[in-house]
Amino acid sequence: MAKTDVKNKTRTMGPGAGMAPVEKAKDVKGTTKKLVKDYLASYKVAIAIVLIFAVGSTIFTIVGPKILGNATTEIYTGIIGKLSGGVGIDFGKIATILLTLLGLYVISALFSFIQGFMMTGVSQKITYKLRNDIATKIGRMPMHYFDKKTHGEVLSIITNDIDTVSQNLNQSITQIITSICTIIGILIMMFSISWSMTVISLFILPITVVIVKEVVGKSQKYFSSQQEYLGHVNRAGRRNVWGAYDCKSV
Repeated sequence: MAKTDVKNKTRTMGPGAGMAPVEKAKDVKGTTKKLVKDYLASYKVAIAIVLIFAVGSTIFTIVGPKILGNATTEIYTGIIGKLSGGVGIDFGKIATILLTLLGLYVISALFSFIQGFMMTGVSQKITYKLRNDIATKIGRMPMHYFDKKTHGEVLSIITNDIDTVSQNLNQSITQIITSICTIIGILIMMFSISWSMTVISLFILPITVVIVKEVVGKSQKYFSSQQEYLGHVNRAGRRNVWGAYDCKSV
């Protein structure tokens, strides 16, 4: 009986089983709305606080180089003044500027830590709810669903796909806000320093966008292959474990 079980499991979960092409999302917009409405909406206050701290951290980080430039200007002015027979470098003023800069960076790091800590907690709670909902859903699925899906594919949905969602929730939301604030803030700083150099830099952006688009388009298929291969690894792992148990039972 044990040998028969091993044979059946090997046939249903062999390397070629379940190697159908990775399905693409049928309704990305609807899925995103459902994720926001059913999961993210419950933590809108916490997410709003996270966004505020993310914006604050970004602003302090952007202002830092501008203040550091004031210290550099003060040193240059002092050196020129010394060569001209003046007083020289005002180290007291430079110390004040550097202490202010240090305070801004400390506040920025504190804000970044708070938003990261809060967002991690929110993403973990959402992940926990997602896993519970999927477990409940799988318990209601008809048997013919599991005849079409291998154990590795089901496990991949419960583990790998949910982990991917958790990582995106933990990083993408704050990264989007941080990136937007960084772009706006840097542009303001660049125009305040030199508008001509800023215009030249902006001409390079379209080239960068084209390159990034090409790279992302070609890397997407490798991400799909990675998820498919993870399902294959899960199937192989379960097959080997079951085979070891059946051998011991013999």
